Amino acid sequence: MSRTTAPAPADRKDGATAPAEGLTHGLKQRHLSMIALGGVIGAGLFVGSGAGIAAAGPSIVIAYAISGILVMLVMRMLGEMSAANPASGSFSVHADRAFGPWAGFTSGWAFWFLLCVAVGLEGIGAAKIMTGWFPGSPEWAWVALFMVVFTVTNLAAVKNFGEFEFWFAALKVGAIVLFLGIGVLAITGLLPGTDAPGATNLTGDGGFFPHGSEGLIVGLLASVFAYGGLETVTIAAAESEHPVQGVAKAVRTAMWRIALFYIGSMAVIVTLVPWDDKAVVEKGPYVATLDHLGIPAAGQIMNVVVLVALLSAMNANIYGASRMAGSLVARGQGPKALGRLSGGVPRAAVLVSSVFGFACVLLSYWRPDDIFIWLLNTIGAIILVVWFFIAASQLVLRRRTEREAPEKLVVRMWAFPVLTWVALAGMAAIFVLMAREEGTRVQLYWTGGLTLLLAAVGLVRQKSARKAEADLAS
Repeated sequence: MSRTTAPAPADRKDGATAPAEGLTHGLKQRHLSMIALGGVIGAGLFVGSGAGIAAAGPSIVIAYAISGILVMLVMRMLGEMSAANPASGSFSVHADRAFGPWAGFTSGWAFWFLLCVAVGLEGIGAAKIMTGWFPGSPEWAWVALFMVVFTVTNLAAVKNFGEFEFWFAALKVGAIVLFLGIGVLAITGLLPGTDAPGATNLTGDGGFFPHGSEGLIVGLLASVFAYGGLETVTIAAAESEHPVQGVAKAVRTAMWRIALFYIGSMAVIVTLVPWDDKAVVEKGPYVATLDHLGIPAAGQIMNVVVLVALLSAMNANIYGASRMAGSLVARGQGPKALGRLSGGVPRAAVLVSSVFGFACVLLSYWRPDDIFIWLLNTIGAIILVVWFFIAASQLVLRRRTEREAPEKLVVRMWAFPVLTWVALAGMAAIFVLMAREEGTRVQLYWTGGLTLLLAAVGLVRQKSARKAEADLAS
């Protein structure tokens, strides 16, 4: 059997990998490919990017290019490790193997916490769209409906999750490609009823850098967090028919996907619409652009797309959280009850992750000014912490794999170790920039506090486990 068609390994208590005996291989290559494509297209891109454009102006294109390069490096490193050792715990398993159980515990539970809170946030966003279409209907009822649908979906066989994500991602990809096509026609003057804007919006009204380097920094920070979601494909790969082949293909196409969907979109928007148009923030940059071009019912069209993006993210995050929790338990780093499999699905982990997400929604109604804000601040920089663990783990595991099993390096990090160090330096620089900016400083501190707490607990657990092993040996 070739190395690209070997069965997916399951997570083991020692952080290594072994043949899968629990999780099923229900995801097909088309599922994995579309999850990889759709993973980079989220509500943050369709709506959240407006704040970045307002801060950076046309230079938002540079901000997204810089953060996009960083994300491509991280994805390449994660792809290298996941192709060599596919596991449902993804980067948590790699951190475990590189630095010990404390690192896997810290990165894994931090990411689980992020996904669960994100499920609640996405549910709230989707409910707001639905109450706009159905005035008078309660938001909580829509959130409850969505939570039930996706909980049931994830309790069933993994192929159900794959099918939902396949069609969700297809709709998102279709929408972004259509938007880019319309945008290019408008820029070139080939769209009926429009004139080519030239460079007017790029160089006028303050120029390309209207708010100078500070505006670029704010735009850069906004763009970094819009790229979350790429990690799901390496989690899902462990349950695919050909995990190594699937991860390799997804990683190798990451560059053009990021360039096309993110950087291309930003370039189209700031070329067609004045960056300081209030509609860019109030309506979202995509709606503002389509309205500017006179596209009929642009707002409702994009509301459908954003709803799909939010529902897709809910589905993917419940899946990712349950698999991460299951992986952690399999390695002895969580309550055993969460690791129980039924029909090849960690149903207890799915239920707990969903309940936690719904609890976050309830907190947004009961305590919006303190506990809910605390939750938002706590998850603010977790994705950067995860990326840091990915880069540091790859630095260690690449050399180990070259010594012990070089044939497993189906995907290789470019210019190793230089670009790995460049990525780590880039992350450190973003942490510094977050500490400088008032709007992100609190998030950095709360995320740092959570990370240190998890690391401390992980180290105590690791020392206790080793002591117990030593006592048994003696």
